Amino acid sequence: MRKEIIIILGFSCSSIYLHSQGINGPDTVSVQSGKLMLKGLLWKPAGTGKFATIIFCHGSYGGSDTVHDPLQQVSLLGPVFATKGYIFLGLFRRGVSLSQGQGINSSILMDNALKERGQEGRNAIQLQQLETDQLQDMISGITFLRKRRDVDKKRIAIVGHSFGGSLSLLVAEHEPDLKAVVVFSAAGYSWDRSPQLRVRLIRAVKNISVPVMIIHAQNDYSVNPGYALDTVLNQLHKAHVLKIYSKFGKSANEAHNLIFGGIEMWKADVFKFLDEILMH
Repeated sequence: MRKEIIIILGFSCSSIYLHSQGINGPDTVSVQSGKLMLKGLLWKPAGTGKFATIIFCHGSYGGSDTVHDPLQQVSLLGPVFATKGYIFLGLFRRGVSLSQGQGINSSILMDNALKERGQEGRNAIQLQQLETDQLQDMISGITFLRKRRDVDKKRIAIVGHSFGGSLSLLVAEHEPDLKAVVVFSAAGYSWDRSPQLRVRLIRAVKNISVPVMIIHAQNDYSVNPGYALDTVLNQLHKAHVLKIYSKFGKSANEAHNLIFGGIEMWKADVFKFLDEILMH
């Protein structure tokens, strides 16, 4: 409880507490993405040298989502990874949180398309964003990390959630030098609604050359993406793990946000997966 309360109160208090736990941060960093200057929060383990590194790919925020706070949610994850010896960058993509005013929020674009052209319109905009602006932002974040002296550029992995989980698969397809990809609730909301997204994500996992970990809670909006992508990866004999956890929370929305609310549920499995790849 103490750590969570301090994080909510503000970064000045949180930084003091986390440093006492062997963690530095969060530091606010700037990442150039085309003409935009994005912001992110970066945590790192205490000490010197080059560290294995995680870049976090957040989900959709803003638009119709007025409940979830990206700053708070990213701040729950950073210390968890840093205490395990990883640098952790939570990059806020265009129009989100600390990057407000830098480009247009993809969630707003999708909401507008849904109102104007229905589900097919939203599906088209979603895929367009995944393959262009949102992809560019994440690649810019990876480029930023590779230039840091404290990052071991040969040991970078991506972790994504929801829309960001889908995006992480496309990033891993585009960036073969990444060492692993972990996705929470990827396409859990959109898989059953978007044939285009299903085709695109299947194509992505066919092209990915690094180990993949796919995670859902049993009562996510849909676990079909997990099972479908697992089937494709099995057919191709590609290294991967599928974890469908028991029901979490009291709603599909809470289950979809397992990554933030159920850290103790997934922590051991995720770090076993990542440590075997990045820490040896």
